[in-house]
Amino acid sequence: MVLKPQTPADDYDSPWKEVLEHAFPEFMAFYFPEAHAAIDWSQGYSFKSTELRQVVRDAELGKRFADALVQVTLLDGTEGWVYIHIEVQGEPESQFPKRIYTYNYRLFDRYDRPIASFAVLADQNEHWRPDHFGYDILGCRHRLDFPIAKLLDYATQADALEDHPNPFALVTLAHLRTGQTRHDPEARYQAKRTLVRLLYKRGWERQRILDLFAVLDWMMRLPDGLEQKLWQDIDQIEGETQMRYVTSVERLATERGLQKGMEQGMQQGLQQGVQQGMQQGMQKEAQAILERLLRKRFGPLSPETRARLESATLDQLNHWADQILDAPTLAALFEEH
Repeated sequence: MVLKPQTPADDYDSPWKEVLEHAFPEFMAFYFPEAHAAIDWSQGYSFKSTELRQVVRDAELGKRFADALVQVTLLDGTEGWVYIHIEVQGEPESQFPKRIYTYNYRLFDRYDRPIASFAVLADQNEHWRPDHFGYDILGCRHRLDFPIAKLLDYATQADALEDHPNPFALVTLAHLRTGQTRHDPEARYQAKRTLVRLLYKRGWERQRILDLFAVLDWMMRLPDGLEQKLWQDIDQIEGETQMRYVTSVERLATERGLQKGMEQGMQQGLQQGVQQGMQQGMQKEAQAILERLLRKRFGPLSPETRARLESATLDQLNHWADQILDAPTLAALFEEH
């Protein structure tokens, strides 16, 4: 009997949260177009991470796979706060609508602002569609209705998703393909290769391509052999399109013998690779690797930056390697530490 290679467990938490923050207007336009049309995007928007953390700290209400609190200005000139909750699970959960309701009223109670709550349901049960919570007792009635977006509803729109210009069409398609290929690594490899090719055809700016590639790569885990085969395909795609965005970073890790880290994801692989070099007492080698990664990520380095790497401690090098794929700029990478 021939055993098929196992597809690694899927993980949606971090990439969902990151892409939500990087492309919030597109998120609202794709999943909640009516709400998007009521917001004055010319006035900007801001994430209220501190405010959300304060409420979350007071209410441990179960799993929170990804959520965000965002301040926006409506077209009528009023300001409002929007609470986004992304629920990613394989089975329905009875407490989910209560959780949305509880966060909504806790945010309202603490900050005295109307809160609009939205939920994206990425589970695999097409019949589970919680969109309200409330109760009625002794003539006192409470009810919260909240819009939902069910990703399974897009399952019959694969062709339209492939052609759609919104980045969340690609994210949605990746999620659907991940579920459809959960027990078939070869099919997932084919689906992931197709999605990467679509990503390179979009003509987006470099950072958006990197952000979305991280989502695809994190969602659609592959066994080692197929992962290596995919990297060869990506190298060919980058050569055809003359866009060197992804493989240069991953290939560098491979050249340094950091295969174990690569299997666990791009960011974790880079961190573990530098850590391994440090543990072996090869600080100069670790500095050289990090310098090359920085050039690939941010472009040519100034003499001041190279001097900073040469004088960095092991702890600093380790931290920068951990954060390199998340930092928007080189200055932000150094300032965060």
